[in-house]
Formats: sequence, C-alpha cells, structure tokens
Amino acid sequence: MSATQKVMGHVYAIFTILVWGSCFVLTKQMLTAYTAIQIIPLRMGLAYITLWALRPKTLKLPWRDELMFILIGVTGGSFYFFLQNTALTYTFAANVSIIIALSPILTVILAQLFSRNGERLGKFVYIGAVIAIAGVVLVVLNGQLTFHLNPLGDLIALAAALMWAVYSILIKKYTEQYDNFLVTRRVMLWAFITAVPLMLLTDGMPDLTPLFTQTNVLLSWLFLGVFGNAVCFAIWNIAFQRLGVVITNNYLYASPFVTLVVGYLLLDEQITVMSVIGAVLITVGVIVALKKPKETA
Repeated sequence: MSATQKVMGHVYAIFTILVWGSCFVLTKQMLTAYTAIQIIPLRMGLAYITLWALRPKTLKLPWRDELMFILIGVTGGSFYFFLQNTALTYTFAANVSIIIALSPILTVILAQLFSRNGERLGKFVYIGAVIAIAGVVLVVLNGQLTFHLNPLGDLIALAAALMWAVYSILIKKYTEQYDNFLVTRRVMLWAFITAVPLMLLTDGMPDLTPLFTQTNVLLSWLFLGVFGNAVCFAIWNIAFQRLGVVITNNYLYASPFVTLVVGYLLLDEQITVMSVIGAVLITVGVIVALKKPKETA
C-alpha cells in the first residue's frame, strides 16, 4: 500500500469524526419530532437508498457471508444505536459518552484475542489510550466535576461500546473481499431491517409528516442519513482497510470534543478551560497511539 493511500486513510478517518461529532447535535433537532429509537431506521433507510444511488450494483453473497452481514448490521447499526440510546434513558449523557469512548480499547483487546492476522501493536497504543480517555473525561464533564455511576445504564453503554468493537473486527475482512460501498450498503440494509422491529416494539411507527413540514428536521435527517451513515460508514471502512481497525478507532477519542465545538457554534453551548485541556490531551493521546512500535530483529 502506498504512502498516499495511508495518508488518505487518515484523512477519511478525520473527516468521518468531524461528521459523526456533528451528528449528536443534529440528532437533537430530530428529537423534537421523533424518539431516539425511531430515528435509527429513518437514518439507516436513507443511507441504504443513498448507497444504491452511488453504487447501483447487486452484491451476491454466499449464505455464510450473508449471515455475517446480518451480525455486522446488528453490531454496528441497529443494536449499537439502540443500546446507546437506551443507555441515555437510564444514566447521564456524560457517562454514556465516556463509556462509549472505551470502544477503541475494547477493539484492541478483541483484535488480539480473535484476529488471526492481528495488527501488531506496541505499548504506545495503550499509553495513548490512557491519555486520550483522560481527555475525553475532561471534555465530556466540561467543567462540571460530577460523575455519578448508574449500574444499569452504564452497563448498557458498555454493551454498546462492545458492539462497536465487534463490528470493527468483523467488517474489516469484508471490506478487503468485496466492493466497500456495496459492503456498507448491505450493512445498512440489515441495520434497517433489524431496527424496524425494535422501533415497533418500543415506540411504534413514526409520523413522517415532520420530514416534509419542518425544515430543521428534514435537513438534519438528510445530513444524518446521507453523510453520517452512508458516506462516513463507507469511508470509515476504507480507513479500516488502509490503517487497521485499532489505529482508525483511535480517532473516536476526538468525537466528544467535535460535538462540543459544534454545539458551541450551533446551539451556543459553553466550552470551558477544562474541555480545552481535554482536547489537548485527546490530541496528544491519538498522536502517541499512532506512533509505530520499533521493529524487532
């Protein structure tokens, strides 16, 4: 793989984090018309349609691969978002953000345990993770020195983080085997199919009227579905392919700070000195984690 391809892998990861960090703010706009669970199939369905428009080809899969794609669609799509949103109903948003930020560490553990051709990791990955997580805590708390544990909600958030780690390990193989846009489209399809029953069992069928009558809801839905899911999941998977799942997932540490900045710009939310210090720690942590281990003879 050329140096340019690796650089573009980093560019894709950074762009994705900028978009995903913005998604939390735009989700707030959709929450004025829909429940957190109803938003999931709305996003996945639009993402699937978008990817069909971008790559109108049929992906034929062996039945074993199809079963794996169902699992991938659940772990990285429907159940991941379902658990994340459910956790928010039982515990504080700060708890969820911090626990979700453990996804890269969980990915490291799973990559070492279950990946036959696991990525070669050095001590810098772990050192960088500790520094970055400390930064995440400062950013999420944003000057409020209070952190309350809620066992049920925190465990659900941890399950969501584990879901993303599993998704990261599973998806990499198929991005190397099939066309990446077709892979992402199939993931969105199964995420949509498995999200619909969750929605019907919890909050029921959504009223689509706000999508056509409220401009802020429509624009938020388009951004979340087209960019947040379709485009960014596709290029994030390309980053997986070029950088590896562990290195790519290290960029997730920066997502809370992006959310904070976008919230400041669009919603006039406050940014404190503590959160700026946290951002610096996140940046240092990611840089340290990206440092290559020395070759051994």
